[in-house]
Amino acid sequence: MWPPPPVGSVTIMRADLSNGVPGVTGPAPTTFDEFYAFYLSQHLHPMTRRSHVAGMTLGWMSAAAALLSGRPVLLAGLPLFGYAGAIPSHYIWEKNRPASFLGVREFLWSIGCDLRQTIGFYSGRLDRDVEAVRQGLGLRPDQTTLADAPDLQAA
Repeated sequence: MWPPPPVGSVTIMRADLSNGVPGVTGPAPTTFDEFYAFYLSQHLHPMTRRSHVAGMTLGWMSAAAALLSGRPVLLAGLPLFGYAGAIPSHYIWEKNRPASFLGVREFLWSIGCDLRQTIGFYSGRLDRDVEAVRQGLGLRPDQTTLADAPDLQAA
């Protein structure tokens, strides 16, 4: 389903959020698209998303520098830059544990979600996707993260 439907339909990519967000107000995610909706629910604070995007951007730039310079040691920048700011952001702003800490499948899906979130930021889709998740959760404008909505916690 491309392009994705507008935010008003409360659908994100191929994950229907009209009955809740998988893993938070709905059943546990079983597909990557459902997990991405859950992932975004764990990244609602703008500073969390910014730190992830900045880290992933620097990480991929270091990977490109490694390729262009022929210095493979620069590949170490991908995980170092990619996660040095991202992991603390969950504890500082989001008040949750990173989704990648939930299990092996979740760890692998989180890597894909990090990339998808970064691409969404640069393509202008990220704000729309986050708003769809916020609507699926029924968050008020003053509720910046799930920590601001104590009745909503990740399953």
